[in-house]
Amino acid sequence: MKHRGATAMGFDQGKATHHFRLTAEGGAIEVSVNDPADEASRMAIRVHLKEIAGEFARGNFAKPFATHGEVPPGVTTMQQRKNAMTFKYEETPEGGRVKITTSDPKAKRALHEFLRYQIREPGLVNRMGLIES
Repeated sequence: MKHRGATAMGFDQGKATHHFRLTAEGGAIEVSVNDPADEASRMAIRVHLKEIAGEFARGNFAKPFATHGEVPPGVTTMQQRKNAMTFKYEETPEGGRVKITTSDPKAKRALHEFLRYQIREPGLVNRMGLIES
């Protein structure tokens, strides 16, 4: 999966930490560089997350499929309810995040399934999943 992830995301997974957050409003996907001096990885992370925000908003989940080799749980419902969700890219000092919000209960359940899958999925190097209330 490390090779598939690097191909789909455009940066070395060993040089980044992924955070998947569940919130009352939805959740977030955050990626940060492990080495603050690694500007190339930071820029690649930002490019990737900007693309993800746009692709997810259009219902395109090809990159998670390419990374995991399967359709993650929640994706089908997220595609069906994409218009009830907001995918916003935000830059952080270490990289970036895609903040995902929705007031639609089915969309939020699907998003949380998707994020929990990312938290549990072995293979993304240095991934840490956090759950917030």
